[in-house]
Amino acid sequence: MAEFLAERGQLGEHGIVVLTDTARGRCVRIARRGATLVSLEVPTPQGVRDVADGYRDAGELDTRPSSRFAIMVPFANRIADARYTFDNEPYDLQPGIEGSSRAARHGFVRGVEFDVTELVADDQSARVTFATKAIRPGAHAGYPFAIDLDVTYVLDASGITLEAVMRNVGDHAAPCFFGWHPYFRLSDSPIEGWELQIPADSVVRTDEGFIPIAGEGALAPLELAPELDFRQMQPIGPRELNHAYADLRVDTDGRARTRLRDPDSGLTLAMWQTSGVMLAFTADTVTRDVRRSVALEPMESWADAFNRPDCADAIRLEPGAERRYTCGVEIESP
Repeated sequence: MAEFLAERGQLGEHGIVVLTDTARGRCVRIARRGATLVSLEVPTPQGVRDVADGYRDAGELDTRPSSRFAIMVPFANRIADARYTFDNEPYDLQPGIEGSSRAARHGFVRGVEFDVTELVADDQSARVTFATKAIRPGAHAGYPFAIDLDVTYVLDASGITLEAVMRNVGDHAAPCFFGWHPYFRLSDSPIEGWELQIPADSVVRTDEGFIPIAGEGALAPLELAPELDFRQMQPIGPRELNHAYADLRVDTDGRARTRLRDPDSGLTLAMWQTSGVMLAFTADTVTRDVRRSVALEPMESWADAFNRPDCADAIRLEPGAERRYTCGVEIESP
């Protein structure tokens, strides 16, 4: 049998892709809807475990509770009041909506049916590329820009690599950046006993709506916020996290690794990224299974980046240009 397999499958009425590492007993399933990872099975001494707390069935793929494993493009997390200004032009993502109902989160592609443009496997890996041209002028209120998006997943001996390629195929510069919204459930034990390590020197301060506060004061050294300091591996405990960590320290291979560990089983995952911020969320406000998993969200830039002068260069994509963002999950033990 080949060491790696790449096959098509179904989840109810939804088409999926199944990537398998037969040598290590690992399997990842990804739906065409949203290019959304729905399961990641790994062997443990207690048996095979799905460590992805994703959508459970085809119905959840349609309703998308808590944006589990969402691909977030052209923006990640929140935009304040669903309004932004770009190149001195104001935009409203929810025209005609007022008051508390205004909310813009997680981009535009969660419900998009992506095309599968590549599905291959060899002795080293299994690979799939999903593509969409759904972001076009007129398709989304307040976003008159044209972005092509490719999302590639690679399963190899170390785990999963995800690469997003965003191309501006329009005539004008566009605000655009990438984020990923994975939830991990390492065991059925409470997350308070799980251990977390985030290699960051700073944390982003936010208001009560989780919008970063204005100006340079938004970035706080962790010495000033010791209750949020996870530079050393430690139990999560009762802390409620919904915080972006910045100034990430990279290892010698250029990857910054955020680690989540279940000390009872020894199962450890490392979410890696080459740049950006890491948002850690202990799932205190989700619609199901509160505090039963932990979201580790690599993001190319901050929440509300469309409105921040200090993020302007990071999110600007010129006509004809493309930008890549790479992150992934390493399965370190057992």
